[in-house]
Amino acid sequence: MWREGRQVRYTSARHMDHAQVEKISKALADETRLRIFEAISATEHMNCGEIVSTGGVTPATVSHHLKILSEAGLIECRREGQFVYSQAVPERIEANTRALTKIARAGHSERPRSRSRRR
Repeated sequence: MWREGRQVRYTSARHMDHAQVEKISKALADETRLRIFEAISATEHMNCGEIVSTGGVTPATVSHHLKILSEAGLIECRREGQFVYSQAVPERIEANTRALTKIARAGHSERPRSRSRRR
C-alpha cells in the first residue's frame, strides 16, 4: 500500500492470467527497462531526472520505458508538484512469480515420466 501523499494503493494480485504474465515478461525483457526497474526497486521512489542521471538514457527514453513498466503494473507513478515519482510494485512481481511457478508445475506434471530401461 502506497500511503505517501493522498494516494493509497491496494493490490490484490492473487490470480494472474497468461496475458498478464506475457506483458510483464515483455516489459522486463528489454535491457534498458530492466535496468530502470532495478533502479526504482532499489529505492523508495525515483523521478525521471534521477533515472536519467544514472546514465545512458534520455528523458524521452525514460518516459517511454516508464509508461511500459506502468502499463505492466510493475511500477506506479504519482505527481508531486512538477515531479512524477515512480515506485515499484513488489506484489506484482510476487504474483508473476507464483503464476510462472504454477505454469512450470503444470507443464512438469503433464510430461510423461521416463521409464528406466530394463537390461
